[in-house]
Amino acid sequence: MERVAALDEPLKNILGGSTAKVLAEHLGLQTVGDLLHHYPRRYAERGELTRLADLPLDEHVTVVAQVADARVHTFNGGRGKRLEVTLTDGSGRLRLVFFGKGVHKPHKELLPGRRAMFAGKVSVFNRRLQLAHPEYQLLDKDGDDSGADAVSAFANQLMPIYPACQQMASWKIAKAVDAVLPSAPDAVDPLPDALREGRDLLPLPDALHTIHRPRTKADIADARARLKWDEAFVLQVALARRRLAETQLPAVPRALKADGLLDAFDGKLPFTLTDGQQRVSREIFDDLATSHPMHRLLQGEVGSGKAQPLDALVLTPRGFRPMGEMTVGTEVVVPSGERAFVDGVFPQGEREVWRLELSDGSTVECDDEHLWIVASRHTGERVLTTRALRADLLHPDGRPKWSIAPATPVDLDGGDDRPLDPYVLGTELAERRAHGPDGRVPDAYRNAPLKDRLALVRGLMDAGGRPAGANAVFRAAPGPLADDLAWLVRSVGGHARQIPVRDGAHDVYVALRDAASPDGGGPGPVGFRRHVRAIAHVGRKPVQCISVAHPEHAYVTDHFTVTHNTMVALRAMLGVVDSGGQAAMLAPTEVLAQQHHRSITEMMGELAEGGLLGGAEHGTKVVLLTGSMGAAARRQALLDLVTGEAGIVVGTHALIEDKVQFHDLGLVVVDEQHRFGVEQRDALRGKGAQPPHLLVMTATPIPRTVAMTVFGDLETSVLDQLPAGRSPIASHVVPAKDKPHFLERTWERVREEVAAGHQAYVVCPRIGDEEDTPKAGTKSAKGAAQKAGSPEADSPEDVAEKRPPLAVLDIADQLAKGPLSGLKVAVLHGRMAPDDKDAVMQKFAAGALDVLVATTVIEVGVNVPNATAMVIMDADRFGVSQLHQLRGRVGRGSAPGLCLLVSEMPEASPARARLAAVAATLDGFELSRIDLEQRREGDVLGQAQSGVRSSLRMLAVIDDEEVIAAAREEATALVAADPDLTGYPELRTALSALLDDEREQYLDKG
Repeated sequence: MERVAALDEPLKNILGGSTAKVLAEHLGLQTVGDLLHHYPRRYAERGELTRLADLPLDEHVTVVAQVADARVHTFNGGRGKRLEVTLTDGSGRLRLVFFGKGVHKPHKELLPGRRAMFAGKVSVFNRRLQLAHPEYQLLDKDGDDSGADAVSAFANQLMPIYPACQQMASWKIAKAVDAVLPSAPDAVDPLPDALREGRDLLPLPDALHTIHRPRTKADIADARARLKWDEAFVLQVALARRRLAETQLPAVPRALKADGLLDAFDGKLPFTLTDGQQRVSREIFDDLATSHPMHRLLQGEVGSGKAQPLDALVLTPRGFRPMGEMTVGTEVVVPSGERAFVDGVFPQGEREVWRLELSDGSTVECDDEHLWIVASRHTGERVLTTRALRADLLHPDGRPKWSIAPATPVDLDGGDDRPLDPYVLGTELAERRAHGPDGRVPDAYRNAPLKDRLALVRGLMDAGGRPAGANAVFRAAPGPLADDLAWLVRSVGGHARQIPVRDGAHDVYVALRDAASPDGGGPGPVGFRRHVRAIAHVGRKPVQCISVAHPEHAYVTDHFTVTHNTMVALRAMLGVVDSGGQAAMLAPTEVLAQQHHRSITEMMGELAEGGLLGGAEHGTKVVLLTGSMGAAARRQALLDLVTGEAGIVVGTHALIEDKVQFHDLGLVVVDEQHRFGVEQRDALRGKGAQPPHLLVMTATPIPRTVAMTVFGDLETSVLDQLPAGRSPIASHVVPAKDKPHFLERTWERVREEVAAGHQAYVVCPRIGDEEDTPKAGTKSAKGAAQKAGSPEADSPEDVAEKRPPLAVLDIADQLAKGPLSGLKVAVLHGRMAPDDKDAVMQKFAAGALDVLVATTVIEVGVNVPNATAMVIMDADRFGVSQLHQLRGRVGRGSAPGLCLLVSEMPEASPARARLAAVAATLDGFELSRIDLEQRREGDVLGQAQSGVRSSLRMLAVIDDEEVIAAAREEATALVAADPDLTGYPELRTALSALLDDEREQYLDKG
């Protein structure tokens, strides 16, 4: 134990009280071991100048640069002094400022030509980046030859740059690490010798020394590989022991029974289960048939009942149709602009209905469980129910908190012939409005292609509109015409608000994005968001929900809404009932429990009325148990459970009370598992005579590697499926700055695809004509970043990026003259004339062009099955959903697709982490969890509170999938051979350090 004690020694014994206090308070480092595991974030080569162009705003940075200029300025009549130092590194310049008495020392030391390392917080003054009063350390002490020799001696040495804080710069942390490095040989190595040698990994003491003081970049890679294995393997051993313990428990096998409740239910489904649902169901039923408890995580939208009134409108390719007309096989439009089929219709009976009132005056009705994709300035995009929105609708000052994303404008093909030119019809309707209120836009023109609807809006606004600030207003439109104009504007991605004026007339205020304006071009990829201003109760109405056979599981009403129904959990429960057991579903709230109960009984119909008059012969009872039930209903529910009359119970925490007894509990289904404490889940599992099978469901998507760590003691099933006829798409990040040869290979791959008879897209954030070239750092530059799809308009990466985004016109010219010379290259962007755009797209679709260099105008409505490759330049300038949408343009035929995400951002940046996640999955719903990899993963073993250090320091759960998967395999084999780890005392020691009492309990209770 003495060896362990060396790493457990408090830092104050080694470094002194003041330094140890700063490390503890600001970086959470208490012991020698903590500091040894505080790894460098990156490394700078001495003598190699770091790019100043990549500095993130409002972050503490460390840079290596050369002094270009240093001048003292006086102010306040000579009483005040300010030293301004300009740094350069060949790629950009950075200003340092020192004030007052603090100017004397740097004025003597920071002479032109001197190299130094600087640390401080990046800020902006007069539109220039600066560091105020930075700490610095000279790298060449003298200006003579000996100084040059010193710089030469530093060359090719790697300086570790540590995660630092304002109170302690990186090089001070490096000095502290120097003081504790002699303790590195005392580190206990948890990896078995055979595993370490078989995978050619460094011993742990060597890895710790090397990660802090590498000699070469290869040293860094070797040390990182070893330390990642440490974290992954010890964690996976803990989880493997948990899984093994599960297999030792007895459980009643629940084998499928033919011609029972499940078959009867499947026979009455109005649609066919998807391949994904069938696959996941097989995995679950295989587990249920074993003699030890199933322990499975099901990812995907669960439950049903996200419903809208029958008179709500659903967008189809021929225009809006009432929800009540939806049937299996109805073709609908999904928010990305693609088409999909309704594969399930579920009448929900009468429900309480709510009306969302939006900032432009439009409304939509739905039930309390309907899902909305909304965004706020602080949280980004989220999926919330109507109920959740009602509970958190406004800011404290009364401003709307949430805005609803728009649907992508699409071509519609409904209606009859259009004898008049749409523009002419618009001008006639505008001129006719004075003669009566009966002027309407015929359906043939409302449900028309996008360019026709735009022309109609232009005709109306040219003849009847006038400027109104940044927008335009159509004055005194009769009510029906005002409704039609507002509808048309929203249908092309614009914003329309109707203001009543007199005699039923309205002023219609119209705002259209530049690209969607009647004056030029087609629609932009994104419309205006509308804020949710109020949610009003409507009353009870007949409602139904639909499921849509598309990865987005979404459809369009007036806005971007989401609905999806999964039968997997219910089918598992029915299978257990067929085998003679009971199934319990635990929901976190009464409302959700009531919704599940209602949905299950309505979907099962007479099968849910076992023992009742009119019920099916082999049906069962489905009961609800919540805390607010009346005494009589509660008594009956408890009786139905203990006698076995009820095969399925849906409830809240009330299910885990002592007085609740089951006849034969065979399956526990936990919905939204993260809302329950470990003890609550464990108490319900204890209700069975033998441990019941457990199915944990989450609607929150979890990447596979996260599932292998956070839920590593669960087997995982994922409901994901590409649309029928779609091919897989391989996605890769191309680090153009770090590895220029990767970019060269990118263009070689494009040529290879063309040589194979295919075509390619190259996407750029900007067009490149004079209109869209803002000066860096100006407000218009920020606006350009927004239009380019920046994930956050004010993100430090965009503010600090000096170079304008790459442009279509520039890149097309470079490619045609360079790496793609000889290929047929064309451009496509929003400011081209409509006829020119159509001509280019027709040529590309016909195969007459090899490569299309375009902006995001290709994001929607482009379907060229022969296009197999896409290169997205400056991919970090686009949002996640945009990247996913763009990527969907390839792989649409029988040949697999390839998407290459080109970025110059540094490897450790959040932007690169975002791109890595996009490349890691094709699952749109999984990408909603992308922020997980942009923050620390947290403590993967338990409910870590703030201040608790993460178990993972080197391992990134998304990037290191191969390490995690391999460690899981090795851990499973080792634990199977030696469950108590008797032959691995060092591993037991590491496991004890990892698993304190709280974490051990967390694992034990699952």
